Amino acid sequence: MWTLLATGFLLVNFHRTATAVLADSLAQTFDANAAGLGFLHASFFYIYAALQLPAGLVVDRYGPRRVATVGLGVMTAGTAGFALAGTFTAAAVTRAIVGLGGSVLYVATLRFCAAWFRAEAYATMTGFTSAAAGIGGILATTPLALAIEASGWRTVLLGIGAVGGVTAVAIGLFVRDRPPVTLADRSEPTTDGGDTAPPTLAEVVANTRHVLGEPETWLMGLLLFFVFGGNFAVLGLWGVPFLVDVYGISVAAASTYVLLGNVGFVVGSPAFGALSDRLERRTSLIVAAALAFTAAQALLIAAPPLPVVGAALFLALFANGGVALAFTVAKERHRPAVGGTVTGVVNSIGYFGAAVLPAAMGYVLDSYWTGDVISGARVYTLLGYRIAFGIAAAAGAVGALCAVALHYRESRQSASVST
Repeated sequence: MWTLLATGFLLVNFHRTATAVLADSLAQTFDANAAGLGFLHASFFYIYAALQLPAGLVVDRYGPRRVATVGLGVMTAGTAGFALAGTFTAAAVTRAIVGLGGSVLYVATLRFCAAWFRAEAYATMTGFTSAAAGIGGILATTPLALAIEASGWRTVLLGIGAVGGVTAVAIGLFVRDRPPVTLADRSEPTTDGGDTAPPTLAEVVANTRHVLGEPETWLMGLLLFFVFGGNFAVLGLWGVPFLVDVYGISVAAASTYVLLGNVGFVVGSPAFGALSDRLERRTSLIVAAALAFTAAQALLIAAPPLPVVGAALFLALFANGGVALAFTVAKERHRPAVGGTVTGVVNSIGYFGAAVLPAAMGYVLDSYWTGDVISGARVYTLLGYRIAFGIAAAAGAVGALCAVALHYRESRQSASVST
């Protein structure tokens, strides 16, 4: 059951990061500049981020199975529409629909994990869930580039949409929200598959007010805003054009370096999750990860040799796995019934960064267009990319400050409880 949900989230991350490889194809098809590509990339995240809190409320109310099935179905429809879009406006709208459907998958999967796995294994399962997303990111690099060369970007996306449709049907048929319980153990009304009764609207509102009233919620959200935003700006959009323009390599070759970054995501998320569960430490690991992310982004400003670029991208996404421990901290601060709500709030703040930072970097790059167009795509200067990566590094530094503040508050609270 977890594998089906994780496959859905894998497809979400494929779509979140595919625009890096698709950038040249989209620029040619829709005659888009850097700002236009940034907006097209961000159209997924605007609606995705805005719906994270409602997604948490809906998952708490109706359960992971129903919500994930409908969400993945909507994402499939959006993918087909994006693949068939004839204008830039149609592409932006349909990509936003992809974000609409995908907005519920992560929250639904974590809510499922909270119900089916032991509390001490939650960080590990969160790591494995993020690793599944990393696999989606890998598929959106060299495999996607090769598939586009062979069949064209529209055909490839239609095929990905078909996979999403089959997965949605499988989730609806086989996933159950909670482990079954015997009739003797049931102390309150249940819904499908032995689930407990969903929270009332009044309870949902009260939960939301409580979550939003905690400073820790905002610290975790802003941490994710800057780190997720920086990673999706570089790995999800501008990493491949940077390598093509500055190092003169092909899109397929450039995508292999972005692939290394996603390998870091696959490895880092479960590694940090398992280490956190073993050491019973959360916030100190988050601080270390945020500092590592900042260092990786700062390294790219120097436009180092290609092997170093690959190492920096790997480190940035490896560190992302440590920053994602914020979801475990958020979950452990609240009752299980609030799990979807708090995850949605933190995720919502975080993914607004993935909408804002890529677009900001796009506007910077347009100021440093060389005037050249190669195969329908604009070419930007090294200085422009350095300033753009400077934005990502500065975002990482602010995120690290948020992580330090979170660590201080959590440590102080733990010391207060122990005394």
